[in-house]
Amino acid sequence: MKRLLIDGRLVETEKTFPSLNPTTGEVLDQAPDATAADAEAAVAAARRAFDSTSWSTDTAQRLRCLRQLHQALTDHQEELRDLTIAEVGAPRMLTHGPQLDEPIKLVSYYADLLEKYPLTEELGETEIRGQRHRRWVEKEAAGVVAAIIPYNYPNQLALAKLVPALAAGCTVVLKGAPDTPLTTLYLGELIAEHTDIPPGVVNVIVSSGVEVGEVLTKHPDVDMITFTGSTATGRRIMEAASATVKKVFLELGGKSAMIVLDDADFRAASMFAAFTICSHSGQGCALTSRLLVPREHHDEIVAMVAAGLERVSYGDPTDPKTFMGPLISERQRDKVDGMVQRAVAAGATLVTGGKRVDPGFFYTPTLLADVDPASEIAQDEVFGPVLAVIPYDGEDDAVRIANDSIFGLSGAVHSADDQRAVAVARRIRTGTFSINGGNYFSQEVPFGGYKQSGVGRESGVAGLEEFLETKSFAVVVP
Repeated sequence: MKRLLIDGRLVETEKTFPSLNPTTGEVLDQAPDATAADAEAAVAAARRAFDSTSWSTDTAQRLRCLRQLHQALTDHQEELRDLTIAEVGAPRMLTHGPQLDEPIKLVSYYADLLEKYPLTEELGETEIRGQRHRRWVEKEAAGVVAAIIPYNYPNQLALAKLVPALAAGCTVVLKGAPDTPLTTLYLGELIAEHTDIPPGVVNVIVSSGVEVGEVLTKHPDVDMITFTGSTATGRRIMEAASATVKKVFLELGGKSAMIVLDDADFRAASMFAAFTICSHSGQGCALTSRLLVPREHHDEIVAMVAAGLERVSYGDPTDPKTFMGPLISERQRDKVDGMVQRAVAAGATLVTGGKRVDPGFFYTPTLLADVDPASEIAQDEVFGPVLAVIPYDGEDDAVRIANDSIFGLSGAVHSADDQRAVAVARRIRTGTFSINGGNYFSQEVPFGGYKQSGVGRESGVAGLEEFLETKSFAVVVP
């Protein structure tokens, strides 16, 4: 059984809860179930480490520890890969990208960035009321960070929060998702056993209940919250943080639109749409789950997308040829199926899919056509392999439909004319955008959303700066 990491010690708990293998539905292992008291202890350890050690000011120490963490992850990469496949249900091919290998690169990226990032900026001298004044700005750590992650990409999300926070000099309490606790706890064990990160600087906990999250979001000794998850939960976190005016970074839901313009290669765009929505069984906040097509080409494109979905290989995620694995839980599968059934009842056409597959928590790639852009299936996040096709009348109508959402996380456009595609992309209110299949996902690229898709940016230089405060200085020049 994995253990919590609190104040440099790997800790067992009296109570445990099961982690399931979503491919089989069977219990994979028991996870330690942290209590509110454990969360309090973790916050206290992080507070002490920030206030009374040199972690926040010793750049050389942070660099050394980040290099050690990168080495530990590299040395244990295959063990973590097998655990990720088993617990997350991620296909093996996906672990060679955003589920594992790419996140590990984040560690060395931020170590390299820390070596060259200007933590001090000289603003020069000025004369005020007959005296000369030298001004400069310093960047310093935000403080104690509570990092709360969901189940869909636990390695990516844990490292995207933890590593820039550590590079900035913060101390962290990382809370893993109850659906994927073992993967996150494994990271804590690597930190404890293979790095010189001081006690209290990183604390890793998981819990089956809500009490731990409430402690982290309300605790007066927590300076900042970074959270990835649903918009509904993000609203509650923002409200909880308001009592102490904590700094908040939120990466929330999405209902991203892919626009196929009338001059696009319909076949290529259809294949892109089909395989995108099936990536990790649709369990990705930035996936394009709305497909906007010219009304006069609706049926033609629907047929092409359906053919593409039929080519998606789903099943055993340990098989290197499998493209799509299971949903994370029976609860999530029930949610997805319920939304599909309600969409059909509301008038959408079920073209293909919409079926449960046992054992495990599989759901077939699903295509809904003739979808009303104001309907639930077009407005609410599904988090499953379900693509809604919406017809539009002209380019302006496509832009209007794409922007008709509380979300603004991502989007895509396909056109034979790159300049036309870019012009459309600039009219869509989202934080990221794919043009003709372009892939923006990498360590250097800031990721985040507009509107109710969140506040702040993850990855890139912006991802480091989320965890920094700016302090301005002035001194009289003799």
